[in-house]
Amino acid sequence: MKPTDLDGSICPPPEERDPGECRLLSETLARIGDKWTVLVVELLCESRGAMRFNEIRRAIDGISQRMLTLTLRGLERDGLVTRTVHPTVPPRVDYELTALGRTLRTPLVAVATWARANRVAIDAARKVFDTTSTASPSSRQVRRRTPALLRATRMPRSDPG
Repeated sequence: MKPTDLDGSICPPPEERDPGECRLLSETLARIGDKWTVLVVELLCESRGAMRFNEIRRAIDGISQRMLTLTLRGLERDGLVTRTVHPTVPPRVDYELTALGRTLRTPLVAVATWARANRVAIDAARKVFDTTSTASPSSRQVRRRTPALLRATRMPRSDPG
């Protein structure tokens, strides 16, 4: 399926779905839909030029050094950010959006605009759900399952008696 074949729907009909393409689409959406990616891309769009690592870190409240490193590395791998190391002491590293990375601004702004416009309605829906749901709050949270490998290797408890 080519991008020009899309009719505005996210998923093609079942008979046209390619598992490899679905995996790639899923990976791409995971990258660009990540909270930190959205904030980094928006910041780099606003900067109109390269920014140093610590400038980005100071500008994005709550991001850890590790998370920023992982986010920038992923964006670089996907061709959305360029990383330039200047041979100085200490080394200076700049990050800048590529032409491809700059194309993300329009869809991200659209999603942010939708989120702002619907924030009150979503908050109201959450309150209704939380007050009327018969499930306990802990059962509404996503429960993590033990990986199958760990389940298979656990030793049965012995009876202490």
